[in-house]
Amino acid sequence: MYAIIDFGGKQYKVEEGQTLITEKVNGVEAGSEFVFDKVIFFKNDAETKVGKPFIEGGKVTAEVVEHGKDRKIKILKFKGRKNFRKRKGHRQLYTELKIKTIEA
Repeated sequence: MYAIIDFGGKQYKVEEGQTLITEKVNGVEAGSEFVFDKVIFFKNDAETKVGKPFIEGGKVTAEVVEHGKDRKIKILKFKGRKNFRKRKGHRQLYTELKIKTIEA
């Protein structure tokens, strides 16, 4: 059984028990529950549901495992013969979620 959800402008395929890493979700503490209500597609052995654009009454419940920062990405800009060098780094914030239940 799996579902496709829309969250943060992206679509994710989720299954029960799966760990999902998304962009940081503000206002949610680690250990609490988070509900995705924009379910686009649902499939199990017996039935298939497709939303137009979302399934009515469909929801995916997840537990917030942790918030954190991803590894650093280094950005280097360089122009030859002009003595121009620019360094920059970025660490993306993320939220790790564990999918508990899928309802359609």
